[in-house]
Amino acid sequence: MKQTLKNQIINIAKLAKEASLRLSTLSCSAKNAVLEDMAACLLDNQELILKANRKDIAAARGLSKAFIDRLALDEARIKQMADALRQVAGLKDPVDEVLRAWNTPNGLSIQKVRSPLGVIAIIYESRPNVTADCVGLCFKSGNSVILRGGSQALNSNLAIFNVLKTVLQKHSVPSGAINLIATKERLAVNHLLKLNDYIDVVIPRGGEELIKKVVKLSTIPVIKHYKGICHVYVDEDADLNMAQNICFNAKCQRPGVCNAMESMLVHQDAAARFLPGMLKSFKEAGVQIRGCKVTQKIASWVRLATAKDYRTEYADLILAVKVVANIDEAVAHINEYGSHHSDSIVTDNNLAAAKFLKQVDSACVYLNASTRFTDGNQFGMGAEIGISTDKLHARGPMALEELTTYKYLVYGSGQIR
Repeated sequence: MKQTLKNQIINIAKLAKEASLRLSTLSCSAKNAVLEDMAACLLDNQELILKANRKDIAAARGLSKAFIDRLALDEARIKQMADALRQVAGLKDPVDEVLRAWNTPNGLSIQKVRSPLGVIAIIYESRPNVTADCVGLCFKSGNSVILRGGSQALNSNLAIFNVLKTVLQKHSVPSGAINLIATKERLAVNHLLKLNDYIDVVIPRGGEELIKKVVKLSTIPVIKHYKGICHVYVDEDADLNMAQNICFNAKCQRPGVCNAMESMLVHQDAAARFLPGMLKSFKEAGVQIRGCKVTQKIASWVRLATAKDYRTEYADLILAVKVVANIDEAVAHINEYGSHHSDSIVTDNNLAAAKFLKQVDSACVYLNASTRFTDGNQFGMGAEIGISTDKLHARGPMALEELTTYKYLVYGSGQIR
């Protein structure tokens, strides 16, 4: 008899739970061998993956260029996926790391050690490389994973998943270690989010609508990877050539990702010197500017920004611009309108830099660098599950250490209380 969708999801979760108990005992060398083989298999099967991706691209015609960019794969991106798996294999295994050890007066010996979270469900939108990154990081950290990707990337995700899955049998790893919900049925997520008996944490990464839905429906703890409303503030004491390069990179290098700049703030004493050339460069690159009245006076073609514009993650070639009176106004604006993701100051003033770094309440705060570096790979973590904008249980790029919890191992010799 054909299983209902709900029963299919429950069975996937049960298998993941069973597999997680085995994964937590695998040696580092065993896990690394699997990851190395997974990387090789991605490269060996890249034509199969690209063929599946072309189906997704064809079906997505008419959507924005930024969306297509997130969805598209090529040989270079598949190589990046394979490289990320190899980098994760080369990283220190966090499982069983002793964080602290001490003895109590009654002779107990206590160790605080890292341990896997267990079963992680990851709900994400249309970036197929996330499939391989999540598998690699969860596997290395001893966790089973249940993946639910965006429907527009289903063919690509399924192809990547099937390639990675073939490696498990070769190494006698339980098949439930990695799982993909291969349906476009939206009810699948609803069922998944109620399985707190089997799943330990849910990590949604995507747009605001997705995050809100998951938080509302889930009976499982959620680590939110919320929208990226990232800022660059150009201070009065900034090197303006550096500022122009940083701002252009932060907006234009890859506008469809969460660490791209969405709002640019400029000190009023730098605006007349900085904005004419900066706005010209943006216009030539096809960036739509939505600015304050001061910005409009400098460039009449700029559209007047609303409060909503400063709260919007465009994920496209659209930028909100505001001229501010001082660094205090910049910090206040970021803390009110931002998403606590990534924000940067460009300045040669050490006091201004220190104030910004201390007072901006974001996961990643930069001095004289592009927000585009908020990325697990760029941070030397190999890859990432995503960027957490929460403060519990993890913040910023989530990689191996962030996919573990801890437990206490207590050694006695007959003590009673």
